Amino acid sequence: QVQLEESGGGLVQAGDSLTISCLAPLRTFGSYTLGWFRQAPGREREFVAAIKRSGQTYYSDSVDGRFAISKDNTKTTLWLQMNRLKPDDTAIYYCARTRNNVNYGRADLYDLWGRGTQVTVSS
Repeated sequence: QVQLEESGGGLVQAGDSLTISCLAPLRTFGSYTLGWFRQAPGREREFVAAIKRSGQTYYSDSVDGRFAISKDNTKTTLWLQMNRLKPDDTAIYYCARTRNNVNYGRADLYDLWGRGTQVTVSS
């Protein structure tokens, strides 16, 4: 069964940095755009960042300049480095995959999701 598995979440203070990771099957890395989404209590799931097969990256306005998405094809691992964290960044973070190379910000176009990892930023 194909799975995505996130790890690395935790409790940090505002201004801190944290890196979360997502382990994926090899064929997912070779054939899909990979993305990070997050969902805070009472809010809809929102796009955070995506990386195409080519390595081109995209970010939401709220994290651009603070977060960095990257991947290692040999380790089949996706990362999200989060810097200058804010309390508003508190959410469950999910990794996901999509074959769509254009509408990478649309959660409904992603066909496989991990279970998520909790990131909590205290003020």
